[in-house]
Amino acid sequence: MTVVFAHFNRSLRGRGVHRSVWMLLMGVSLLFISSFAAPDLDKTQALAQQRYGAPAVAHIVAWRKLIEEARELPDQDKLNKVNTFFNRRILYQTDAQVWQQEDYWATPLEFMGRGTGDCEDFSIAKYITLQMMGVSNERLRLSYVRYKVGATPPIAHMVLGYYPEPTSEPLILDNMISSVRLASMRTDLTPVFSFNSDGLWVGGATTSSADPTARLSRWRDVLERMRQDGI
Repeated sequence: MTVVFAHFNRSLRGRGVHRSVWMLLMGVSLLFISSFAAPDLDKTQALAQQRYGAPAVAHIVAWRKLIEEARELPDQDKLNKVNTFFNRRILYQTDAQVWQQEDYWATPLEFMGRGTGDCEDFSIAKYITLQMMGVSNERLRLSYVRYKVGATPPIAHMVLGYYPEPTSEPLILDNMISSVRLASMRTDLTPVFSFNSDGLWVGGATTSSADPTARLSRWRDVLERMRQDGI
């Protein structure tokens, strides 16, 4: 285990973060990739047909239309359209139900192909879609949070954050909420860490805490599978 992972491990446990969350952090890749290759969505659509059939192709066709039609819109409109598209079209199910695994990060093709997925899958698909629409990577972060409602214990959850400026309050895209809301309106969420293809931030930090390493993990794996999917 590298020094940086040991540091995050100690700092998160010191803040009372649930074991399942800091274990996820240990599994997140710090080999960040600064840019994605140009997508080949014809390939993605062909794979959807081969692997999943006509319903999956319908999702991909609608997704491609969404990307094309929203490219010139303001970022706020892109956020609303992407959040609504996935929240209305795709069903929520756990990884155990969909993949018979405890934790699996699906590519957008796998997510739309199955027509179902969990919070990581929603967040990853929204992140990639907004990048394809031209939203700057520096404004987007996949964020692990603790989600708590009422008297129930908090659970680990992932959302997508949009930052108009690096230090500004983010807007939150969440599969559990139909509308895009400012983080200050989501008192049910407590930030744990966030990341994108350029860095990793712990809690509410405004600067990245991580340097690239050669460690492989779920993030690196899903990026590679996306490349194979034409994304």
